[in-house]
Amino acid sequence: MPSKNLAIQTALSGDWQNATSINKALLNDNPNDIEALNRLAFAFTILGKVKQAKTTYKKVLGLDSLNPIAIRNLKRLADTKTMGKSVKKTSSVTFVHKTFLEETGKTKIIEIINLAPPRITANLRIGQPLTSCIKRLKIFIQDTEKQYIGVLPDDIGKRLIKFIKGGNKYETFVRSASNHSVVIFIKEVKRATRFKNQPSFLQNNDKTSILSHSSRNLEES
Repeated sequence: MPSKNLAIQTALSGDWQNATSINKALLNDNPNDIEALNRLAFAFTILGKVKQAKTTYKKVLGLDSLNPIAIRNLKRLADTKTMGKSVKKTSSVTFVHKTFLEETGKTKIIEIINLAPPRITANLRIGQPLTSCIKRLKIFIQDTEKQYIGVLPDDIGKRLIKFIKGGNKYETFVRSASNHSVVIFIKEVKRATRFKNQPSFLQNNDKTSILSHSSRNLEES
């Protein structure tokens, strides 16, 4: 029997087809598993299966009429045209895979700190592009309208400030988000000649801890 952690890990890797299968299997065992239903609905959304996503979110509301995840995401499906017929399944899946393609030394998954209020973080969506700026020797993370989201941890921020000032360029995306946690994906897109032999990010085993923080976040996306 697949586990909840396997369902989350599969989704975080961008394997939405398998994420769908795993959550369906969990629901065969417990049809009233609200977390699995929310994960399944989100996977349907990414795959462009909007009708199935809406139906699944409505099942959640049938079990919990005040469930904030289902309410919020149903509203997004109703309000956002890009989730309608204009978006092809393949384009959504390709976007997710390309966005979160990991490269040693060039990408990093980071949980940011000093978060904005929940009314802001709860509205972030997976794959949403973010911006960054240097203030007071820290790297501030903002949305594309320059609304504050949070700050990089000092150890990573100080390292990146050196590279950014030296000419490196980076792209940042939302990996997962909820009221109380935001995990981002940072990707080096240009390396200055002076840093040609210096990786932007040092390797460590932080992905396990990020997974534990991301379990609830993914369900709330």
